[in-house]
Amino acid sequence: MRRRRALAAAGTVSAGLLVLSACDKPTPMATITVGTSSVNSEATCGGEGNALKPAELAQCLKNTDIKSISVDPDETVRFGVDPDIADKGWTILMNGQPLTDASTKTYRTVPGSVFFNAQYGASGNSTLVSVKEGERDVTGLWTFKLKKDS
Repeated sequence: MRRRRALAAAGTVSAGLLVLSACDKPTPMATITVGTSSVNSEATCGGEGNALKPAELAQCLKNTDIKSISVDPDETVRFGVDPDIADKGWTILMNGQPLTDASTKTYRTVPGSVFFNAQYGASGNSTLVSVKEGERDVTGLWTFKLKKDS
């Protein structure tokens, strides 16, 4: 009787491990913080180390199912990325255009006013901001919507 229970328990553990090994590994996270509010996300596209094709990247930038955060233009917007993203180099994009040079740090700050300034390509009361992984080949994109909070 005891042996059957041990075998049943071992079988259950083995089945559980098999199920877990079939799960997709989550992609690294990118986080935006403004004041005491923050929003984070797994990759909108890619994030698994493979280069995205230009068509995939263009389609990804059109994605509307993204997280948003309110930004007071007088606040500082803080970007944080997992070390996996930083190791490959990352750039902040605003409406699909580079806003910063590539960095290998895990943390960057940008004044909130930049995201609503026409000089930087902003228009209206919201801006799409992306974290682009990879300096040459884009391997991941994390996209957020910044809404002006006046």
